[in-house]
Amino acid sequence: MPTSNFLNSFLKRVHIDTELDPVRDWLILLTLGAIALAGIIVWNIWAFDTVAGGGIIGTPSARTGASLTDSSLEEIRTVFLNHATEEAKYETGVYRFTDPSQ
Repeated sequence: MPTSNFLNSFLKRVHIDTELDPVRDWLILLTLGAIALAGIIVWNIWAFDTVAGGGIIGTPSARTGASLTDSSLEEIRTVFLNHATEEAKYETGVYRFTDPSQ
């Protein structure tokens, strides 16, 4: 395991040579946080511009949806006609709505 030996020796050298400095540690932490925040903001701006421009993020998927046929369009039309006739029954007074709270 030469990689783990190298990593362990490197971490020991870094730990031995450094003194505790809270100000430096906080500055490093805040700098890394600011860099991460800037990266997130840039990513979101890029993603928004891509999607707003009609682009696709990632690989586009192949569409395998069913195509509309005349028979399926006729079924949809009959559903809407049935809803319209039921709505007309409420408007013309065939159906009466009674409010149970009255």
